[in-house]
Amino acid sequence: MDFRELSYITAIAKHQNLTRAAESLYISQPNLSKFLSGLESDLGLKLFDRADKKYILTYAGKRYVEYARKILDMKSSLDAELSDIIKRDIGVLNIGLPNMRCAFMLPKTLPVFSRKYPNVKVNIFEGTSSMIDEKLIDGDIDLAFYSKPHELNPHLVYETLAPEELLICTCRNHRVKDSSADGKLDLAAIRDERLILLSPEQRTGQISRHYLKEAGIDLTNSITTNNMPAVISLTEQGWGVSFIFESHLRWHSPKPEIDTYSFGENGVYSDFVAAMRKGSYIPAYARYFIDEAGKLYA
Repeated sequence: MDFRELSYITAIAKHQNLTRAAESLYISQPNLSKFLSGLESDLGLKLFDRADKKYILTYAGKRYVEYARKILDMKSSLDAELSDIIKRDIGVLNIGLPNMRCAFMLPKTLPVFSRKYPNVKVNIFEGTSSMIDEKLIDGDIDLAFYSKPHELNPHLVYETLAPEELLICTCRNHRVKDSSADGKLDLAAIRDERLILLSPEQRTGQISRHYLKEAGIDLTNSITTNNMPAVISLTEQGWGVSFIFESHLRWHSPKPEIDTYSFGENGVYSDFVAAMRKGSYIPAYARYFIDEAGKLYA
């Protein structure tokens, strides 16, 4: 059964004549007659009694048309609402953000977005990158913003918005400063330093651990937290050496009193991305939010 079938039968019931019904449907009378014969044959019962040139509904036909009209009315309402949604940009946008990014991204993007799309409700999910990925795959959120992982999830697609540098961070005038050159620092210089690491469930924690492991740095003398303000505060106090993306420091208020260094000669960079489920439809208002988020990192 499809909507065309329902429309054809209700038209015949309305006009009680195949020729007039066919004209109203903009099809030929022979095609409509063939359609009706085929449908009644498939159903194994008659929907109409033929009296002279009139087509009179049988009991089964009356029941069929009763439901057909209800279904067509529902489709008409749905079509009208969808059209209204398109015109007025009504919708819901579920966004996933790591806690720290949420703190500086939302005040910059949400007011601008709401002025452009006042009828779109925005729901925010905050959590670690791993938690956000699970929510994306399960369909609980539509869109996420974070640092691109080393191992890409095959169920997700990533749109790069900007590259960002991961920095080695110390308190002002820390002793490792003497080992730096032109703002660059070899990881060997922090081999004996206490480390402040973000959780391995967080993208910053994953990436920093990857490069520390590559450099053969022992992580025994370290502390792990998922609280970025705590990492920054401990670094300022000289408690240890930390690893923070430049964007986190740029938007942190007040500006952190720390020194920053690039990882070695070439630095360590990660792409800041918008992540979506593979094959998912991205409406215009979601596209606008992505573009506004990208402007923060331009």
